[in-house]
Amino acid sequence: MYVFLSISILLTICVVMAQLQQGGPDEKEKTTALKDLLSRIDLDELMKKDEPPLEFPDTLEGFEYVFNEKGQLRHIKTGEPFVFNYREDLHRWNQKRYEALGEIITKYIYELLQKECHLKKVTLPVDATESEPKSFIFMSEDALTNPNKLLVLIHGNGVVRAGQWARRLIINEDLDSGTQIPYIKRAIEEGYGVIVLNPNENYIEVEKTKAQVQLSSDSSDEPAEKRERKDKIQKETKKRRDFYEKYRNPQKEKETMQMYIRDNGSPEEHAVYVWDHFISQSAAENVVFVAHSYGGLAFVELNCCNWVSSSEPLDTSVESMLPDCPRVSAGTERHELTSWKSFPSIFKFFSKAIEAKNSSVKPTQMRRSNRIKYEEL
Repeated sequence: MYVFLSISILLTICVVMAQLQQGGPDEKEKTTALKDLLSRIDLDELMKKDEPPLEFPDTLEGFEYVFNEKGQLRHIKTGEPFVFNYREDLHRWNQKRYEALGEIITKYIYELLQKECHLKKVTLPVDATESEPKSFIFMSEDALTNPNKLLVLIHGNGVVRAGQWARRLIINEDLDSGTQIPYIKRAIEEGYGVIVLNPNENYIEVEKTKAQVQLSSDSSDEPAEKRERKDKIQKETKKRRDFYEKYRNPQKEKETMQMYIRDNGSPEEHAVYVWDHFISQSAAENVVFVAHSYGGLAFVELNCCNWVSSSEPLDTSVESMLPDCPRVSAGTERHELTSWKSFPSIFKFFSKAIEAKNSSVKPTQMRRSNRIKYEEL
């Protein structure tokens, strides 16, 4: 609201100035007076009224929210669900606030994985030095030694991290529907070892030094005269851009650079690394995967079933135009809820698949040509 008001004030003044400049000497005096008025407007102060500082609490309690006994995020004082539009007409600020809360929730889920699910945090790469960027996964104590069954959990892409299916569900619904915790607890109860992948943790962000910022702007091998003309044009352009940037983005954020994690710089690299160093080294005779959204692309060649968003009842066969996994309905039309809604059916599928495998005379590696069809189970 304030942003539009501020811009409208300046636009009105500019229009009046344009009209006055077309007049005689008296109008020119008025123009000079208006210019003087404009020079006294402190844009920085004006913008401070438009957008509050991007400074947010670093704890749930600081946000005045807590997860209740049902795993729902609720306001400590009012008991109401999370409100995104905390400040009207300040979408950017509200989004930054939402992201800050999301980072706190990510750390909260990590704590639950260790305290409630009794998983251990394992650093990646396994031979990482003290100074290099690192990632991590979570594992049960028996993940590599369990001789019978191993469950591997993989989330989709985006802002989610290990232990999460969807941040939006965690914030707006509850922990059960938005996290992998129900899967982990059920798996441990049924005698599975567990590995929780973290495929979106691919780099760390560090603030650029002044020297790095200067180097990025001066790294040109053009002739001096041409570069000088180009710099002059860029300075003028930057001056105009910065003027309007004070309205769009009044709080200039720090410049950062990404330092990628060795052998884990993408979701695909991460999946391969965990396979090579952990999953393939496990003692489990049966390894099963639950992969949500993008996380499932790496495993469509294995014996699988794909629970997809659909208006059909749970487990109803759904026709597919692609020759990938057999598809059945997850019992929901919301993509982010598919992992939660299909939760009971998935463990039934695992049990039947393992039984079918163990009853075979000669187990073979399951590929697209010879995988067990869902309908046969």
